[in-house]
Amino acid sequence: MRARQLLAVALVLIAPSSLRAETPAEAARALVARYHEDATTIDRARTLLEQALEKDRQVDTLIALSYMNFLVGDVRAATSDEKLAAYDRGREIGKRAVELAPKSHDAHLWFAINTARWGQTKGILRSLFLVPTVKEEIATLLDLNPRSLRAHILAGNVFLELPGFVGGDRAKAEEHFKKALEVDGHFTAARVDLARLYIMSGRYADARRELHRVISETAPTFVADCTVKDIPRAKELLASIKDKS
Repeated sequence: MRARQLLAVALVLIAPSSLRAETPAEAARALVARYHEDATTIDRARTLLEQALEKDRQVDTLIALSYMNFLVGDVRAATSDEKLAAYDRGREIGKRAVELAPKSHDAHLWFAINTARWGQTKGILRSLFLVPTVKEEIATLLDLNPRSLRAHILAGNVFLELPGFVGGDRAKAEEHFKKALEVDGHFTAARVDLARLYIMSGRYADARRELHRVISETAPTFVADCTVKDIPRAKELLASIKDKS
């Protein structure tokens, strides 16, 4: 009897993933993996997660829903009000995830990113009250994972966008963007942000090098993000410095 029980457990553990029931979070992430081919998958994924949340408040569902609202704000929202609503929902859900799982890197991550995006959309000077929260979240993220790719990118953007009198620092921003690229050189968002810093610093040759690498990237970490967001941003930035030397 004991042998049969052990065999049953072993069969479950080695069963193909296709035979296991997907969680709502897994299903949602699978839906948006190639959203560049059909952006409405983002809407469907968010609806799926909202419906799942009505039945059971799982941390993974909350984290995935926070991420989906970030995508809605970045990709699907057509107006500033729509973006603000999506990011606000994302940070609300992210905060609930942090409360349930205070040691979860991803819970802190999407709470922090949505909070920062909301502030950026609202206007930096009108959102300075959020700076301590975002900085605290970045510190937590890097404490939980010093090689957190997205945490370094978030930190870099915070140092880049903030005025100097509240902690803006381009040298620290560059350091964080480069650390992100050390972790993953194919993460094109980090390369675009590094190029933005170079442009703001008048380092146009460096900026062009990074932007051309984004456009010619053959193996981006996130194909959808690279296709929909990063390559268009890179082309716009290149055009903006066309006559700069």
